[in-house]
Amino acid sequence: MTYDPETRRDTPLALRLKHRIARDGPVSITDFMSACLWDDDYGYYATRSVIGSGGDFITAAEISQVFGEIIGLWSAVVWQDVLGAPSNVQLVEYGPGRGTMMRDALRAARVELRQARREQHIDAVFARYSGSAHAEQPVTALV
Repeated sequence: MTYDPETRRDTPLALRLKHRIARDGPVSITDFMSACLWDDDYGYYATRSVIGSGGDFITAAEISQVFGEIIGLWSAVVWQDVLGAPSNVQLVEYGPGRGTMMRDALRAARVELRQARREQHIDAVFARYSGSAHAEQPVTALV
């Protein structure tokens, strides 16, 4: 495959980025990739459903709840046996998609902690690119 500059076209996002670069100067790889993925109008994740059978890929959490439940059980054991059961803990998932894994993990952790007769406050944070409308979305759960 050879590069043919005549076949190249500027997408609306490319034009937006070119304008930004002309106005503000170079952008970092982080800012470039964040725009490609999360731009509210043209970003890959922001403009379509990419996860699941109708999307571009599927994750383990979308196939079975077992993956998230194992993460939740492991987290509860680490919280109790390794960390000494601190009163506050943050469970952070970066790039949560639909939040399926976190929901499954919290459900399993809740069962494990109740069996141990403990009730804790867990702050679960779905961390996404913070420069767009899809910024971090904290979810608080009483476990």
